[in-house]
Amino acid sequence: MNATMTMPAPSQIREEPPEAEAHPWLKSYDAHVPPSLKPYPQKGLLDVVAETALERPDHPAFLFKGATMSYARFQRESDAFAAALADLGVAKGDRVALLIPNSPQLFVAQFGAWKAGAIVSPLNPLYTERELTHALNVTEARIAVVLTPFYDKVKALQPQTSLQRIIATNIKEYLPGLLRILFTLFKEKKEGHRIALQVGDVWMQDLIHSHLDAPLPDVHIDPDDPALLIFTGGTTGLPKAAVNTHQGLLMTGMQVKAWFGDLLTDWDDTILLLMPLFHIYGQGGIAATGFVGHHPLALVPNPRDMDDVLATIRKTRPAFLPGVPTLFIAMMGHPDVQSGKADLSSLKLSISAAAPLLYETKQRFEALTGGRMVEAYALTESTCSGAMTPVMGSYKPGAVGLPFSDNAIRIVDLETGEETLPIGETGEILLHAPQLMTGYWRRPEETAQTIREIDGKRWLYTGDTGFLDEDGYLYIVDRKKDVIKPSGFQVWPREVEEVIASHPAVAEVGVVGVPDDYQGEAVKAFVVLQPGQSLTQEELRAWCKQQLTAYKVPRYVEFVSDLPKSTVGKVLRRELREKKIED
Repeated sequence: MNATMTMPAPSQIREEPPEAEAHPWLKSYDAHVPPSLKPYPQKGLLDVVAETALERPDHPAFLFKGATMSYARFQRESDAFAAALADLGVAKGDRVALLIPNSPQLFVAQFGAWKAGAIVSPLNPLYTERELTHALNVTEARIAVVLTPFYDKVKALQPQTSLQRIIATNIKEYLPGLLRILFTLFKEKKEGHRIALQVGDVWMQDLIHSHLDAPLPDVHIDPDDPALLIFTGGTTGLPKAAVNTHQGLLMTGMQVKAWFGDLLTDWDDTILLLMPLFHIYGQGGIAATGFVGHHPLALVPNPRDMDDVLATIRKTRPAFLPGVPTLFIAMMGHPDVQSGKADLSSLKLSISAAAPLLYETKQRFEALTGGRMVEAYALTESTCSGAMTPVMGSYKPGAVGLPFSDNAIRIVDLETGEETLPIGETGEILLHAPQLMTGYWRRPEETAQTIREIDGKRWLYTGDTGFLDEDGYLYIVDRKKDVIKPSGFQVWPREVEEVIASHPAVAEVGVVGVPDDYQGEAVKAFVVLQPGQSLTQEELRAWCKQQLTAYKVPRYVEFVSDLPKSTVGKVLRRELREKKIED
């Protein structure tokens, strides 16, 4: 992974693959999007960052709370951390867990661990002890790098895991001078950041400073080596860890960058990185794209802190905002945005992913920013590869877009999982991409069920249902397991959600199936109203009856103050299903 990275020239990649006729999406590509980016460089993000540091050492890698970390400093400190990990006994293939929100130290730790040959497992710092113990035992991580507020929790469960040492880092370590002083005086102790390390544990900054002149570990990193263990959503059952490779992350970054064309200016345009990096969206869809395009990454530790999100936008003027629908809805509802005090005009492009985007949300956000908003569909198992709506071309409400370059989609029969269905028919979505995960970590049976070879290619069985139209646009109908069957009919929750969300009084909605004595299973809607709005169950059902056939109209409606969501903003239908039915 040491050769110079060369991006394919348009003349090299404009040839359509032999199977182009079977790929209807190619005719719908924006003119600047090539059908293929092959051959991909035999390298990963470590090489991309090293090359950027050599070409422009002072170029900003990260913007954080008013401070800037250059590529040269990023390289120097991640090199030092790699040497420190090697001295602690970390060898190639060992796992290092990270419990750190978006911050410079997360990237220093991650790239340092990679340089030491380790596989990195970024974990949700808000995991319960049960969830965290499970994740650590799945990966058998020997080292954990944690932000100080999570140190005691990890320390308490250490005896139940393979952890040999905990490395702690304080969020203030990369704050600018004055802010660091104020944080130390007024927030550090109050917010749980001031801790005392137990015997055997060490501070990340001490390790870095003591190894600044140490040589890098003599470890060869192959492009196909595992880079990340990213846990799947885990909305049902225990989550599994998908194995994403070094080159796979680079491939995703290159594909997304090619999709945008010249809309984002390499080197100059800043990306707002607020999606958590324990999710493949943050790692592959955003960070990898940023590194490939040499874009400064403006880091936000907590995407739910809308005051901080807007303050970061004001300071860094990002051109690119990737998020989820709930984020955009919350942003539009913020008083500073509604009053015009917050200026979002720097945003050239926004991406909504990880949950369905309502057309009304897209229209409102584009009107607010003057930029473009596209929707994307991807999975942890595909290293955040998948489909995206065209940046310049036609947008079709309800469609999640066209497969990226070198990606392919086929729709197969739900029962057999084999028969390819014709255009327009709904079945399970299969995805082929060169950067599919190598598998679930030490789960060969689940891997074999999820990734299967068809016609000599590896295809990912996504578990999602949908269809392709004649132009190659993909439409997601729902998760197979989310299908509701009142009186034997099939109801896809998203269709009902779209209708309910179009009511002017509705802010958010989640639809699930619940047990019912009469129908066997009934449709139930959980509805959050817009501030100051009122609506009755009867009024909402009447609205639905105008647009839905009778068996799709919710039998039950419950008005709630909020909906349970995952850390990336997905509505947790499992939790909604577990709620007691209210008449």
